[in-house]
Amino acid sequence: MPNMKNAKKAINVIKRRNVSNNEYKASMHTAIKNVEKAVIAKDKEKAESTLKIAIKRIDKAASKGVTSKNTCARNKSRLTKKVNEMK
Repeated sequence: MPNMKNAKKAINVIKRRNVSNNEYKASMHTAIKNVEKAVIAKDKEKAESTLKIAIKRIDKAASKGVTSKNTCARNKSRLTKKVNEMK
């Protein structure tokens, strides 16, 4: 347990940041799963529309510092590759 006043306040800030970060991360993962489901279902239109949403969510997570830029770039690359390979 923290003893100093500033350490107690820091714990509250950390809790708030965790909640916020988890929301961005969960949103990103959900969008990625939606694209992958559309690819498995071989629905090209749905895959393309969900890809746009996923890229927005991935970029938002990167800008907020939830995930690293390289991880986000890798995720976007893999998703676009899967969608582009659909016929």
